[in-house]
Amino acid sequence: MSRLFPPEPGAAAFRLGALVRALARRDHDVRVITTRPPSHLRGGGPTPPGVRVSRWPVLRDRGGNVRGYVQYASFDVPAFVRLLVAERPDVVVVEPPPTTGVVVRVVCALRRVPYVYYAGDVSTTAAAGIGAAAPVVAVLRRVERWVLRGATSVLAVSAGVASDIRDIAGDVPTTVVGTGVDTDIFTPRQVAARQVASRQTFVYAGTMSELQGAEVFVRAFAQICGSHPGVDLVMYGQGAEREQIEQVATQLAPGRVHLRGVVSGDEVAEALSGAVAGLASLHPRRGYDFAFPTKMFAVTACGCRVIYAGPGPGRAMVEDNALGWACDWDSDAVAEAMRSALATPGSAQETARIAAWTQENASQATVAASAADTVVTAAARRGTR
Repeated sequence: MSRLFPPEPGAAAFRLGALVRALARRDHDVRVITTRPPSHLRGGGPTPPGVRVSRWPVLRDRGGNVRGYVQYASFDVPAFVRLLVAERPDVVVVEPPPTTGVVVRVVCALRRVPYVYYAGDVSTTAAAGIGAAAPVVAVLRRVERWVLRGATSVLAVSAGVASDIRDIAGDVPTTVVGTGVDTDIFTPRQVAARQVASRQTFVYAGTMSELQGAEVFVRAFAQICGSHPGVDLVMYGQGAEREQIEQVATQLAPGRVHLRGVVSGDEVAEALSGAVAGLASLHPRRGYDFAFPTKMFAVTACGCRVIYAGPGPGRAMVEDNALGWACDWDSDAVAEAMRSALATPGSAQETARIAAWTQENASQATVAASAADTVVTAAARRGTR
């Protein structure tokens, strides 16, 4: 059960879509309880055999996100009823926020069904990192602890997330499954001749929240755009800082920064395949240094070099595997990396190498198979499938 599911883009949606496909390949029947996507994203690909997707309208903010207490409630309240009256499952998989986890724990207790909590992040840590009031963080911590302790199993996308889960909930059964990218969607694309002949681009694709601090890329780009008139910055996605980023872009680099909103994964893959470099960041002063920006894998899966700004394991990954440039979360440092990327165009051989590395080390299919193992084990504890 999740408020995000394909065709909506985003790490959580792609991760859960891959898990559903992995379960379907094992001949398990899967029902997805999720939201109705924005109109421009409706359609998508075919649903795998044995999978039923139940969608319901949901309130979204001005950026189209299901983010905020009212938006969460517009999903959670109907979801309580939808899960309560649905055919009794063998196991339920739920992802953050913890409010949805509360719904699942209550319904699963009433129906005597185990549930697995798929932790792509830790909401308590994220809330503290963006400066939420201490009483709010304290309440959220209690709620998240209660949800985590009720789960039969917890799936964590990284060792850092698993460690944070233990700090909050104690010794809950947690499996680190890793994180990855759908390499069927994110793969090097044949770039049209008109795109090759047009302006060069740096591409940011992902959430624009306080945790990412994507504004640093606009400020860095403003330092170089005057000396590189044929280069633009293109940003896909939404988030709490989108309006602020748009204001900074208008002030510092008018007409050169293009915010395209939420688009399909196919469109993002095409943009990355023709980009000078893809961009990813993690704000160093948000208490979330252990996080791993999954958007980096989307970049490298397309054979595109990445500029990563910030701390954490993502920095070491870029440096150790020659995937691009890693630097401090600092506009001067990012601007220098952009200049270096423009001065050293990527080759076809480098594109193939980077894409192959991602296929081997960060394929979402591998991650989903590991997650499916845990889900099937949890279901077996109830009895027959």
